[in-house]
Amino acid sequence: MMIEALIAVALVGALLTFIAPNRVAGKLAFAISLIPVALSLWMFATFDGSGNALIDGTLAFESHLEWIQLGEYSISWFVGVDGISLPLVVLTTILCSLAIMSSWTPIDERESQFYGLVLFIEANLIGVFTALDFFLWFIFWEAVLIPMYLLIGVWGGPRRKYAAIKFFVYTNVASLVMFGAFIALVFGLGDVTSFALPEIATAMVEGGPDGLFGLEGSTLAAVVFIAMFLGFAVKVPVVPFHTWLPDAHVQAPTPASVLLAGVLLKMGTYALLRFNFTMFPEQVETYAVPIAAIAVISVIYGAMLALAQTDLKRIVAYSSVSSMGYVILGLIAFTHFGVGGATFQMVSHGLISGLMFMAVGVIYNATHTRLVTDMSGVADRMPIAVGILVAGAFGYMGLPLMSGFFGEFTIFFGAFGSEALAYSQVFTALAMFGIVIVAGYLLFALQRAVFGPYELETDYDVTRAPLHDVAPMFVLLGLIILLGVAPDLIFEMITDAVDPILENGGDS
Repeated sequence: MMIEALIAVALVGALLTFIAPNRVAGKLAFAISLIPVALSLWMFATFDGSGNALIDGTLAFESHLEWIQLGEYSISWFVGVDGISLPLVVLTTILCSLAIMSSWTPIDERESQFYGLVLFIEANLIGVFTALDFFLWFIFWEAVLIPMYLLIGVWGGPRRKYAAIKFFVYTNVASLVMFGAFIALVFGLGDVTSFALPEIATAMVEGGPDGLFGLEGSTLAAVVFIAMFLGFAVKVPVVPFHTWLPDAHVQAPTPASVLLAGVLLKMGTYALLRFNFTMFPEQVETYAVPIAAIAVISVIYGAMLALAQTDLKRIVAYSSVSSMGYVILGLIAFTHFGVGGATFQMVSHGLISGLMFMAVGVIYNATHTRLVTDMSGVADRMPIAVGILVAGAFGYMGLPLMSGFFGEFTIFFGAFGSEALAYSQVFTALAMFGIVIVAGYLLFALQRAVFGPYELETDYDVTRAPLHDVAPMFVLLGLIILLGVAPDLIFEMITDAVDPILENGGDS
């Protein structure tokens, strides 16, 4: 019942925070958020699962209870974790707790509603990463959209309503496409009698759908694979479905940006791994080249767009598009190190992007500007915050002994030797060139924004950031270094859950 306890604590905490006075809401929400952190770390320390949750795996912390009967199909409360989902659950609890603390300075109105929504997001994110029944998973998946829409639309910047509506429309339409495709797949699997993901995955591996609507089984599988890939690609996002992300990040309050980049984007890559790359091994090989092309285009184009920006927050937002391209490349490589590295990179990028957005937010709290053309010499006034920002930037560039290096190295290593991906060496070389562009725009932006003589024209007194602003960044930086020095803390459990997927069609 540990997963239920995690979700229940976050939901009850959200309710308590909603009705709490504004003056205590932030401290109350942070105290409550520490409980899921402690529970998830205990789950991590005692984890005894093996294999993949969908393919003959031994689940940890499993609960299975029949819920609703729809004709011959049953819907269950079915949750559990394996080596892929557990690191993402821990990432979620830690980032939510740190995002709450980082909110104490910038959020100064309607605090109880804001912190209640953050805890509500946390509960549903945990559900997304642990649910193993499609209907249950989809409920959590959709429930994440509502609080994020409100966080952007109520507490965001001048164009918050536009950004919130764009975020909601893009992601909701994508969800409908994905939902319809998966339901068609279930109907096409004649012997399946539930929406349990392990049962559906087993049926797909053992032969796939019989056909539906006059389509042959192989054609139906291909159509569903493409539709679900497009639906999840919007959430990732990859080019050309990325345009909602910079607007959402720029208008969102900093803590919402931390959660959006750190965890919500991982919903898309996690779903791609759970559904497309686990259930459709034949289609993965068939469409490997166009998917790899999309990945490389996302890496290069996202980095080039970041190079052209002058808003620090928009620069970090486009960096996420580039980084998610690396994850897609690792997944489509379909090798031990490719898929394992992609999953590791999900966690690593969550930490690094969260750190970068926090650092940009702390500097904005003091300077009230994010434009690199308006700043110079901030490092002299805010040395700790700027130092952490620079460290996070080096993490993005893949500095050795930081988590970004191990994630990118394993992706490149796995992709370069892939037998499932034609022209894998060419795709890998092109993606590696993206690191050069990343280093260029980050170093160029930092040199203009924070170094040199102090020339910032502002009516605000720019001084060192308060402890509660920099403490969350120190925690994230420590975790980035920890995973860079000791990646096997999570990489071994990740690959243990990845390898069964590869046995059905990849290269181990």
